[in-house]
Amino acid sequence: MSKRIAVTAGTFDPVTLGHLDIITRAAALFDEVVVGVFENPAKKKLFSLETRFAALTKAVEHLPNVRTVAGEGFLAEYAVSIGACALVKGARNGTDFEYEKIQADYNKLHFGVETLLLVSDTRFDVLSSTLVREKLRAGEDVSAYLPKGVAEILAKEI
Repeated sequence: MSKRIAVTAGTFDPVTLGHLDIITRAAALFDEVVVGVFENPAKKKLFSLETRFAALTKAVEHLPNVRTVAGEGFLAEYAVSIGACALVKGARNGTDFEYEKIQADYNKLHFGVETLLLVSDTRFDVLSSTLVREKLRAGEDVSAYLPKGVAEILAKEI
């Protein structure tokens, strides 16, 4: 039986406990989960790619079947190139679901890749990287929203 690999990705600007929850749940479902910091040119980032990658790597270091990569281009194309059987995405609300449904349909049609959509834990329904960035800009402590060790990595760039 072949290894079941899933891919999940984001800009992770920064990685939050909500992201980590989705990654952890995916790790329980697949033999390997590849988590990519993929660039989205439409998004203005607060943190450099290097800082986001270091923070993500720190956040998942306790998950033995998870590895991190930095990538660009189409996520589904990357997934096919590494033999992944699925993309994993999270959805906090109807707006997220609608967006991810459109992406899932496109990825299935054009790349043949299935998408597994995980509904967020209610503890993280209002948590977003945007909220964390806003609090950081206001000088507020955001450590309660971040995986262990991530705040220290981000502090080097603020």
